[in-house]
Amino acid sequence: MKVLITGGAGYIGTSLTPLLLNKGYHVKAIDNLSFGGEALIPFFSYPNYSFQKGDIRDVSSMKQALDGIDCIIHLAGIVGYPACRKYPKESREINLDANRLLLDLASKEQLILYASTGSTYGELIGELCTETTPLNPLTDYGKQKMEAEEMIMNRGNAVSFRFATAYGVSPRLRLDLLINDFTFKAVKDKTLIVYEKHFMRTFIHVRDMARSFLFALEHFDKMNDEVYNVGDNAQNFSKEQICFMIREKIEYYLHFAEIGKDLDQRNYMVSYKKITDLGFQCNTSVSEGIDELLKVADVVEIKSPFSNV
Repeated sequence: MKVLITGGAGYIGTSLTPLLLNKGYHVKAIDNLSFGGEALIPFFSYPNYSFQKGDIRDVSSMKQALDGIDCIIHLAGIVGYPACRKYPKESREINLDANRLLLDLASKEQLILYASTGSTYGELIGELCTETTPLNPLTDYGKQKMEAEEMIMNRGNAVSFRFATAYGVSPRLRLDLLINDFTFKAVKDKTLIVYEKHFMRTFIHVRDMARSFLFALEHFDKMNDEVYNVGDNAQNFSKEQICFMIREKIEYYLHFAEIGKDLDQRNYMVSYKKITDLGFQCNTSVSEGIDELLKVADVVEIKSPFSNV
């Protein structure tokens, strides 16, 4: 099977690619390399890997990328509410307009696996979110992902994953994710100031995100035309719990502020029963993910872009 990964040089794409290559899939990645492409270098030793530098908003680039492809794993996007707020024009073009272009150009026979997000649930206090819970996105990012997911699922021959909040080490590391950000602040700054400490999030390691796409490829007939929450019920934690988990491993000053508000008011717990009933389980715990982040902290010099989360 020939698989196209949009955003193949990104956080999830660089964790997913070796899984697929080692399983014998032919992998083609398209990415504009806005965050660099050094993480792709090891993949070029595989005969079943190819790369195309291109923009998913460009018709000719996408026509070339889609040629001969059996399945599209659609990861490319402007991710997170801060980035969408900073680049509103680009976020709509990439998260929505390019999504429409992909659907226009892809044949009905080409499978689509879409990376959506739990941010589409918004703020749902005291409710366990299932795939049938009404969506209530509070940010442009959440709204764009909801609209894109709806387009893809209406097209058919597709699966959409509403992922928990990502964390963990990937060849293309992101430090704007809550657990990654908190851990690196604890290491680099020895200080962490957190507001809305009671807010609940549900988390998933980036490797388990990658594994879920491999699982979908191997079980597509059972999963086709369905939306799935992807995460682990054992990894529902408050911000406060994450902070204490980090402090069990490294000493740092922790302050819970009474003033401050996250514009992305995600505060919910999620059920993952639908996908676990099919046999998918997450393999990496938050504690193990924090251990990995602490190991790589000394070789990563990038500072976190946000002062508070």
